[in-house]
Amino acid sequence: MNFQLFNTISRQKEIFSPRQGDMVGLYTCGPTVYAPPHLGNLRTYIFEDILKRTLLFNGYKVKHVMNITDVGHLTSDADEGEDKMEKGARTAGKTVWQLAEMYTELFQNNLKDLNILPPDIWCKATDHITEQIALIKKLEDKGYTYQTSDGVYFDTSKLTNYGKLAQLNTAGQKAGARVETNPEKKNPTDFALWKLSPTDAKRQMEWPSPWGTGFPGWHIECSAMAIKYLGETFDIHCGGIDHIPVHHTNEIAQSEAATGKPFVRYWLHGEFLVINEKRMGKSEGNLLTLDWLKNEGVSPLAYRYFCLGTHYRKPLNFSLEAVLSAQKALTNLYNKIATMDKPAIGCAEYEAKFKEAINDDLNTPQALAVVWEMMKSDYPDSAKKQSLLKMDEVLGLGLKNVPKLTIPPEVQALVEDRKRVRLARDYAKADDIRNRLKELGFTVDDTDLGPVVKKLR
Repeated sequence: MNFQLFNTISRQKEIFSPRQGDMVGLYTCGPTVYAPPHLGNLRTYIFEDILKRTLLFNGYKVKHVMNITDVGHLTSDADEGEDKMEKGARTAGKTVWQLAEMYTELFQNNLKDLNILPPDIWCKATDHITEQIALIKKLEDKGYTYQTSDGVYFDTSKLTNYGKLAQLNTAGQKAGARVETNPEKKNPTDFALWKLSPTDAKRQMEWPSPWGTGFPGWHIECSAMAIKYLGETFDIHCGGIDHIPVHHTNEIAQSEAATGKPFVRYWLHGEFLVINEKRMGKSEGNLLTLDWLKNEGVSPLAYRYFCLGTHYRKPLNFSLEAVLSAQKALTNLYNKIATMDKPAIGCAEYEAKFKEAINDDLNTPQALAVVWEMMKSDYPDSAKKQSLLKMDEVLGLGLKNVPKLTIPPEVQALVEDRKRVRLARDYAKADDIRNRLKELGFTVDDTDLGPVVKKLR
């Protein structure tokens, strides 16, 4: 069965084939740790987790690298403005190092709450300054850089295919069309590799370099760390669609200029989470966090389920009502699996349908539809449970952690009696049976999956 992924650089689905045997090199852009991650950020990490789980589901081995940006990400894509980390630290009344540690820990806890598999390698930008300087020096030696009064820049005019990922029309682009105008830039798309520290103030994070004391540009960290841990060419690089026109475009430019080799074979990008017709983001001022959602009575895995209901390449409209509806569906699934028999031979036809859906560019909405179709089928519960647990290796909804609910024989008999009288439309008798069940410490919900028994707390 072919595993297809939509490759941003070719703008089409391609059959996935790893570069080396069954080993997959995967790089996912991590957070800039100057503020809490919001639900839009976390949607991207959920999609990347589905990708990783699907690779494992198909028998591949995965070497997963994720960066932590703790320096160099300025408030403007034009390499202008203040370092987000320095600004965030001043606002929070902390050192930059304290701020980075606090929000890195929060981010990692969010991933645990969402049942997202951790990367094999966490790499901080500040731990790889030497590698970044070496990569810039290599670009300088090859003639791709120039210096200005505020740093070292990459000359995008030296590449004939700059902007191929975003399909940019650089020839017709005027200064300020994509970024703010910097009079010392040779081209509007040129970007900073190394920024010099200001002469009138001392930064908390700065390092010596061949070009003067300063700090790395935002883009160079990902290239340096990806090459260090995954090689000069690797399989998959992911991020949000906002990374396409600038960050990932610049990663490709500097990496391929330095090595002379293709940087990444498959580029995958997730769409935005949308709220009130605007994308959720820090710059939009409409961010909501996982902690906020938990305070609203929503479990993190219900948010994960909500995200799986829309394909990762489509915008997802957020509302609390929609997430609560997803939580209800997930709770029904939990309550049903709690009453199921021990796993046995699974439902092969539904497992095949599930794999076909998930291997079609991570089609999670279709995969969930297969789950519910199977749950409503005539297969025995033991077979359904076996297949559910297998499917959850990809979905990551924590189904294997649902405790088994032991239903006493007299309770099960009453449930069957109630099912029979409801079919006969004898609702008064059905209510009497419900009351008897409560006396025994149980209740029953009528769902699309049939009657689901729960123990009263």
